[in-house]
Amino acid sequence: MQKWTLKSGMTLLYEPRSTDSVAIQVLVNVGSNSEPARVRGITHFLEHLVFEGTPSRPDAKTIANEIERLGGEMNAYTTNDRTCFHAKVLRKHAPTAIAVLADIMQNPLLRESDAAREKNVVLKEIELTTDEPRFHQWVLFQQTLFKRHPSRYPTHGTRASVARTTAAHMRAYFEQYYVPRNMVISVVGTVPNLRQLIEQQFAKKPGQKHLPRFPREPFPKAQRRIREKRPSESTYLLLGHLTVPRLHPDSSVLDVIDAVLGRGQSGWMFNEVRNKHGLAYEVGTQNVAESDYGYFATFANVSRTNKEKAAGLILNQLERLQQLTADELAEAKTYIEGDFYLSHEDTQKRADELVVWEQLGDVRLLDGYMRKIGAVSLADVRRVAKRYLGKNYCLVVIEGKR
Repeated sequence: MQKWTLKSGMTLLYEPRSTDSVAIQVLVNVGSNSEPARVRGITHFLEHLVFEGTPSRPDAKTIANEIERLGGEMNAYTTNDRTCFHAKVLRKHAPTAIAVLADIMQNPLLRESDAAREKNVVLKEIELTTDEPRFHQWVLFQQTLFKRHPSRYPTHGTRASVARTTAAHMRAYFEQYYVPRNMVISVVGTVPNLRQLIEQQFAKKPGQKHLPRFPREPFPKAQRRIREKRPSESTYLLLGHLTVPRLHPDSSVLDVIDAVLGRGQSGWMFNEVRNKHGLAYEVGTQNVAESDYGYFATFANVSRTNKEKAAGLILNQLERLQQLTADELAEAKTYIEGDFYLSHEDTQKRADELVVWEQLGDVRLLDGYMRKIGAVSLADVRRVAKRYLGKNYCLVVIEGKR
């Protein structure tokens, strides 16, 4: 893997591969956590709007067709910490994909008419998230878990904040954050003369790198619970804990714990809640570790009458980590190794991972990840489980009628 800082200030990461595909990903170092309160959701809204036209590609259909006519794909996503745009095409079409991404990320028209129309799309997306308990439970969880940190606000904002966001707001936001010094681009595949090509296409003035500072979230000193009632058939249960950021030494231990508890259909949670007791169809865990916060959560859909039993089983599995055996630890590490390297065969997933680690501090930190996993001991698992996954949890229940 090669890394350059270009003349514009943009960071370029290049991993040559002898594959048919090339994946390109551009990370803008701003997410919803950096938004002013009045226009929460503007980062996500702007991610939508840049696809609506440029001077040389006047509408969304033209932009999409430039990639889709080649059999490729292009998309974007927004999180609390970042905005990412990505494209994946055949190797011979990489220059076209780079040109399209560069165009929409430097020259969007950001017209009032487009903003008015796309606002309705974003509002429908908010409604979809709110209407679907599988999505809404995570919004409730972060609102309940975080009290100081801006991650308590949903990435998509609110209906009120999106409604008052205008194209003028987005033009100002775009000029502040969509600048080369605040971007990282990764390319996985083979592209001749890549550095020169990126220098030519991304030629905007450097701007300033965004260095966000957010209040530290203290660890809860008591349980936090929230419940909503809905006329749905299932009850949705989510139990989680505040943990640590990605670069904290305990983060890799939590990855191992995630592999023990949540891997596929052989993880402890799935086996206990579904296989042994038949309480749920969907059961899983999620270990989230970002630049300045982290959390570990277990989710399950159960019947209303079984919600307390399911929560008890989840807590039992967390306590059971104190009895983890050497063989079980070894299995978890083997799982992580397989998942880590197999996922890298997908050029787009690899491109995403590279920009995220660069945003965290330095992409080269990724080279030591598997060594950290290998060094995790039984004592580490017991210590970390006791430290972070104890009685002061956050419990979200979206209660159905049955």
